[in-house]
Amino acid sequence: MSTLSLPRPGQGIWPGLFTTPRSPLRARIAESLFRNAVRTLPVTVLLPNGERWGAGGPVMRLERPAAFFHRLGADAKIGFGEAYMVGDWVSDELADVLAAFATRLSTLIPPKLQRLRRWAERRQHEINDVAGSRQNIHRHYDLSNELFAAFLDETMTYSSALFENRDVDLHTAQLRKIDGVLDYAGVRSGSRVLEIGTGWGALAIRAAERGATVTSLTISAEQRKLALDRVRDAGLHDRVKVELRDYREERGQYDAVVSVEMIEAVGAEYWPEYFSMLDRVLAPGGRVGLQAITMPHDRMIASKATYSWVHKYIFPGGLIPSVRSIEESVRDHTRLRIAETRSFGHDYAETLKRWRHTFLTRWDEVKGLGFDDTFRRMWEFYLAYSEAGFRVGYLGVQQFGMVERLGH
Repeated sequence: MSTLSLPRPGQGIWPGLFTTPRSPLRARIAESLFRNAVRTLPVTVLLPNGERWGAGGPVMRLERPAAFFHRLGADAKIGFGEAYMVGDWVSDELADVLAAFATRLSTLIPPKLQRLRRWAERRQHEINDVAGSRQNIHRHYDLSNELFAAFLDETMTYSSALFENRDVDLHTAQLRKIDGVLDYAGVRSGSRVLEIGTGWGALAIRAAERGATVTSLTISAEQRKLALDRVRDAGLHDRVKVELRDYREERGQYDAVVSVEMIEAVGAEYWPEYFSMLDRVLAPGGRVGLQAITMPHDRMIASKATYSWVHKYIFPGGLIPSVRSIEESVRDHTRLRIAETRSFGHDYAETLKRWRHTFLTRWDEVKGLGFDDTFRRMWEFYLAYSEAGFRVGYLGVQQFGMVERLGH
C-alpha cells in the first residue's frame, strides 16, 4: 500500500477518512444485519428519530445513521471504528458497548454470510522482514515519546500490569509483572540477559538492578533514545546496552532471554525464525521469560490474513498468536520446553482502563503535542476496544517460562 494512502496520526493526516463511502445496497444489507445483531444484544442503540434498538444496556448513539451504515457496508471490520473516529456514532460508555459486541463477535454475522465475507475482505499487505518490521514499528512507537509518557505510569511500561489486587497502583503492578518475567528467566546477579523489544527501558533497568548485564534490542530509534537516557539516569549505563538491531541479527550468547509483548509484531511466517533465534542465543542451562498477548486458536486462524481497523490505524503487520501456536513453535523450532505459565487477561483489561482514563484526563497535554481530535477518538476507541477484548476473554495475556528439554 502506498504511504500516501496510509494515515499519519502524528501529522493529522487521514486519507479518505472524512469521505463517506457510498453503496446503497451494501448499506441496506449492513443496516439489516446490524439491526438483527443488536436485537438480543445487551446494548441500547439510540437513533436521532427517537427509535431504540437492542435489548437494553450501555448506550450507543447513532448520530449519522446513513453514514454509519454506508461505512459498515463498505468494510465492517474497518468501518465500525472509522465511524467512531468521525463521530457517526458516540458513547459515554464506550468500553461497555464494545464488550457487549465482543461477547458475540463470532456470531454477529450469520455463518453463510461469514463464508462469503472471507472472499470480499481486504487482506494484510504489510511484510515483517527486517525493513518492513522497522517501518511497522515506526508507525506506532515513534509517534512521540511524550505521548506515551502522558498516559503510562512512571516506568513507561506499555504492556499488561500484574495486579495483586485492584487497590494496587499501576506502577507497583507493572514492577510485579516485570519481576514475574525475570523470575521465569532466572535472572539474577551475574546473568547475561538479552531483551528483545526494549520499550522505554524499564525491564532492562530492573534486570540490571538485580546485578545482571543486559543487551536490549529495539528497532525504534525514538524508544532507544529515551531508554538510554533512563538507563543513564538510573546509573546503570555500565550494565545495560540498548542496541538498534533486529532480533534476527543477534549473534551473542546469553544466560537468559526475555521478551514482553513483542511477538505480536513478528508475523506468523517469521515465528519459526523468532523461536529458533531464542534457542540459538541461549547458553546451555539458560532460560526464557516470554510475555504474549494471545487469542483462541480458531479465532487466530480465522483472522490470520485479514486487514482490520487495528492494522490500518494502530499496529500494522501484527498478528496475535494463540497459546497453541506458541506451544507448537517452541516444540518444533527449539530445544526448549514450557515449564511455567501464568494467565492474567483481566489484569490487562484493568491496565487498559487506567491508561484510557489517564489519556482522556490529560488530553490537553497530548493535544499540545500536536495531535488532533480525530487522534483522540482513534486512541480512545483503540484502548476501549482492547479493554473489551480482554474483559470478555476474546483476548488473553500469558507469561511463559521456558527451560531446556531433557536430553538436549
